[in-house]
Amino acid sequence: MSILTIKPLASCKYSVLSLGEIMLRLDPGEGRIRTTRSFTAWEGGGEYNVARAIRKCFRMPAAVVTAFADNDVGRLLEDCILQGGVDTSLIRWIPYDGVGRTVRNGLNFTERGFGLRGAVGISDRGFTAASQLKRGDIDWNHIFGTLGVQWLHTGGIFAGLSETTPGVVEEAMEAAHRHGTIISYDLNYRSSLWKTIGGQKKAQEVNRSLARYVDVMIGNEEDFTAALGFKVDGVDEHLASLDVNNFRKMIEQAVKTYPNFKVVATTLRTVKTATVNDWGAICYAGNQFYEAMLRKDLEILDRVGGGDSFASGLIYGFITTGDPAVAVNCGAAHGALAMTTPGDTSMASLDEVEKLMKGGSARVVR
Repeated sequence: MSILTIKPLASCKYSVLSLGEIMLRLDPGEGRIRTTRSFTAWEGGGEYNVARAIRKCFRMPAAVVTAFADNDVGRLLEDCILQGGVDTSLIRWIPYDGVGRTVRNGLNFTERGFGLRGAVGISDRGFTAASQLKRGDIDWNHIFGTLGVQWLHTGGIFAGLSETTPGVVEEAMEAAHRHGTIISYDLNYRSSLWKTIGGQKKAQEVNRSLARYVDVMIGNEEDFTAALGFKVDGVDEHLASLDVNNFRKMIEQAVKTYPNFKVVATTLRTVKTATVNDWGAICYAGNQFYEAMLRKDLEILDRVGGGDSFASGLIYGFITTGDPAVAVNCGAAHGALAMTTPGDTSMASLDEVEKLMKGGSARVVR
């Protein structure tokens, strides 16, 4: 019997719907933000990256719910999303005031890091259209009841944007639950998002409230400690790596507190340098733990979006097979591949993911 009861795609317009903010990422390539004279533009967002990979890599229908200021920057973001094949029909377009006093689109300046120099991200997202979404703005009953969705994915980044976005997440989750849609949530704790709206205490209050609706909870050890308050001996939110046995204890605490969690999954990363990490993953489902193959000394070009790519591979594995062992290995393989290319979003193909899951090498393909 499958761990998750997932509606058939025949009754749904979308396999995956993501709710979250999408920003324009400005990337200085091998340079530094503070010294560059040119940037490459990408689109990206913690929740959106999952929907894009589901459509582009895993070839399943996906859509995103977000909001943009209706100007050329917003239309550039739309064009990027369209190139990824994600349905844009549910995006809310907010009239632009010509200056950005009332509404704007978010910018994310990100440099990749190298060796001993870690990656750096500087977000410019005040007064963004997505952060101003509130209860009642989206017709969730139409989306989940009329259109149909197999899986809703959202997370702690969107929930931490403003005082109103947690209400949007809760409203979406309530409707998804009513209509039998699986709900996944990536904790994705970012202290910078919460510090002006109540800090870590507020983050835990919001995330604990939303956790009641979640079927599949995703997050690393820092997230479970900082965003939900779970702790075990020797573990805190500042660790770069973690003993797997300690994290198993943390997951067991989480499932005991939230029996609605049918699946809990995380990446396991040991940061050696910005460009060399050990990389693995673990998944708890049906009272069992499933571990993906640990990849030692994984070489990384751009680590941003690796966790999102893990989430999309995990979701794809559950939708297509229902097997936790397959799902966690699919997520780990996809995350590993996504970090070999620049930008937030995955450039991997399904064939590449499947090859890596089978133990494929980096030999040239001709």
